Amino acid sequence: MQATVINAADAPQPVGGYAQAVDLKKFSRLLVISGQIPVRADDGSVPADFTTQCRLAWGNVIAQLRAAGLAVENLIKVTIFLSDRRYAAENRAVRQEVLGEHPVALTVIITGIFDEKWLLEIEAMAAE
Repeated sequence: MQATVINAADAPQPVGGYAQAVDLKKFSRLLVISGQIPVRADDGSVPADFTTQCRLAWGNVIAQLRAAGLAVENLIKVTIFLSDRRYAAENRAVRQEVLGEHPVALTVIITGIFDEKWLLEIEAMAAE
């Protein structure tokens, strides 16, 4: 797969470790990951605090990638749904911790979440 990050010079530049666009060429597969929620697989519990929920939701994204034989480096697009704007900074910190230097096309939406215990949900796309 050839992934080229695009950040147009005549558009706002990304702040916080993401790409404005990712151009894919010569990829052989595309994995679409449904919204991953902050629920523990072993007991179905939901942590109370945002940072733990965020790490758990990212862990569930990574579990789906791993089950498909892929890794974080295969992510090309991430959409994060936050229940409240006050979680934006914590969300960015955990996202950067998980993605490191790997830029993805990114959208963060402040919205109501299906279960009021969930403070976020993360959906993603990966390719190879």
